[in-house]
Amino acid sequence: MSENNFYSRNLYEAHLRPWIDKPIIKVITGMRRVGKSCLLKQLIEHLHLRKVPNKRIHLIDKESIDFDDIVTYKDLVAYLKERTSGIKGKQYLLIDEVQEIEQWEKAVNSYLKEGNWDIYLTGSNAHMLSSELATLLSGRYVEIPVYSLSLPEFLQFNQHDPSAVEQSFRIYLRYGGFPAIHQFMESEDTVYQYINSLYDTIILKDIVNRHKIRNVPLFQNISRFVFDNIGNTFSAKKVADYLKSQRLSITVDTVQKYLGYLTETYALNRVQRYDIKGKRNLEIHEKYYLGDIGLRNGVLGYRESAINGLLENLVYLELKRRGYKVAIGKLGDAEIDFIATREKEKQYIQVCYLLASEATIQREFGVLAALPDNYPKTVLSMDSIGPDNREGIKWQNVIDFLMG
Repeated sequence: MSENNFYSRNLYEAHLRPWIDKPIIKVITGMRRVGKSCLLKQLIEHLHLRKVPNKRIHLIDKESIDFDDIVTYKDLVAYLKERTSGIKGKQYLLIDEVQEIEQWEKAVNSYLKEGNWDIYLTGSNAHMLSSELATLLSGRYVEIPVYSLSLPEFLQFNQHDPSAVEQSFRIYLRYGGFPAIHQFMESEDTVYQYINSLYDTIILKDIVNRHKIRNVPLFQNISRFVFDNIGNTFSAKKVADYLKSQRLSITVDTVQKYLGYLTETYALNRVQRYDIKGKRNLEIHEKYYLGDIGLRNGVLGYRESAINGLLENLVYLELKRRGYKVAIGKLGDAEIDFIATREKEKQYIQVCYLLASEATIQREFGVLAALPDNYPKTVLSMDSIGPDNREGIKWQNVIDFLMG
């Protein structure tokens, strides 16, 4: 396999290609270091194959010091005006980490209206697609979310033996799917050191500096609490009460604000609960899942006791990769781990580490059996052999699901 193919994110390139040369802005979103820049490089390679000359391709990488002078949209306009002087033909604009340019949307909107620009943007902050921006660019952009490596991608990137998937999965469960970790696989300490440096970048650069947070240790305590409770329902009040028990004073409003900052960076994903009987979204006791489980293990250390939450997190991310909208289901006092919907399709999923007893089997299958509809229902677990399908409810091994 060539070096270029080895790093390719073919799933996302397939999503991007149909939009090339279409009069719409392509916005590639996702957490830092999940491969957005790589996708831009793949796009440039594709444009070269189509004989587009370099002089008509303008890549602005805001993580490179070469572009430190482009701070505002006016700087961007001046830079491109100089670069495109006397050049005819369609221009291709690619901006990596566009949120680092103040009021970038003014320039981008203007270039789009000119009709001679094909525009691609990446961003690591959901605020870039806030309601105000979405209004300005309404109907003029398409979002292409990028996630960390899926299990099949992890095997490919790390050149693991396809016949040893379960062994590789155990490594995936500990390290997560940041693409760059394959360069540090010599030792666990090196991998987690890299992940912690990424965590520091997200916390310090993307959140603390941007939002001018003064009490950094308190903010880090909140992030650690959430990381330690992935897959558990909780409210901002519960977080505030926990911190008060640790003699740390904080209001519920501040907790909510800080959780919002974490979700803005895509490091954290908030998943609402849905009342199946009442057919309405619930505003309290939501769940949070990480953009990559490596963040949790790097910051808190890997613990076997956390495996249920880690498995849920992996299944959540896989559903998002496959284009599903995901909610947590509430049916009376019972909970369905995931309600996944995509166009007219819907399915219910329960995730469990092991179906170790009849009581566990009854619990996981029973809540799905009580659902008042006939959409597909699946229980996922790490068992090598599962129980026979009960009442039309399917069982599947978690690894097989992730490899699907």
